[in-house]
Amino acid sequence: MNWHVLLFILTMIVSKSIPLNAWVVLFAYRFVLKMQLYRLRSRNMKPVRLIIVAVGGQGNLLASRILGEAAMAANIPVGMSEIHGMAQRGGVVESALIFGNARSTIISDFEADILIGFEPSETLRALKKCNKHASVITNMNPLPPFTVNIGKGEYPDLELTQNLIQRKIKRLYCLNATDLACQAGNILSVNVVLLGALTATGLIPLSETQMRDAVRKTVKKHLLMLI
Repeated sequence: MNWHVLLFILTMIVSKSIPLNAWVVLFAYRFVLKMQLYRLRSRNMKPVRLIIVAVGGQGNLLASRILGEAAMAANIPVGMSEIHGMAQRGGVVESALIFGNARSTIISDFEADILIGFEPSETLRALKKCNKHASVITNMNPLPPFTVNIGKGEYPDLELTQNLIQRKIKRLYCLNATDLACQAGNILSVNVVLLGALTATGLIPLSETQMRDAVRKTVKKHLLMLI
C-alpha cells in the first residue's frame, strides 16, 4: 500500500467520515476471505511431494525457504520439514516440501513426485524416496567426500550414476549447475540455478515471476547482486 493511500485512510478515520469499526470489519472480512481461498485450494489441489538433497553448505535449506516463500505468496498450501544430519562436516542435508492438501510433511520411501539433487551421488542415494512416476533434477558436478579425497574411496562413475537414476524414474533432467552458477558470477548460487531448472519444467504450480520475487524476499540484499 502506498503511503499516500494510507494517509488518506487515516485522514478519513480521524475525520470520522468512515468509522474505525468499519475498517476493522473490512480487514477482518479480507482475512477470512483469504483463509477460505487457502482452504479451498488445499482441498482441491492434489499434493505434490518434493525432496531436496545436498551436501552441507550447498544451500539446500535456503532453496527450501525460497520455495516455501513463493508458495505462501501464491496462496498455495505448503508444508516443510528438514533433516540436517552432520551438515557442517559435509554430511547430507535433506528437505521435504509438500504442496497441497497433506496431513504430514514427512515423505516416506516411494512417495516423492520430484527429487532435486545438488550432487549426483546424493541424488542416487535418495532415489528410494521417489515413486515410479517421479521427475528428478540433478546437478551432475561431483563433490567427492573426504574419503575419496584422501584416496581411501572411489567416486562412482557419472555415466553409470546417470543410467541408474534414469532406470528408476519417469523423467531425468541433468545439468551442470555448478558451471552455470560460475558463469552467473557466484558458485554459491547453485541452489538458485536448480530452482530455476525446477521452475522451467513446470512441475510445480509456481511461475518464474513468483520465484524471482521469493528469491528477492528471502536472500539477503548484499547477496542478491551476486546471484
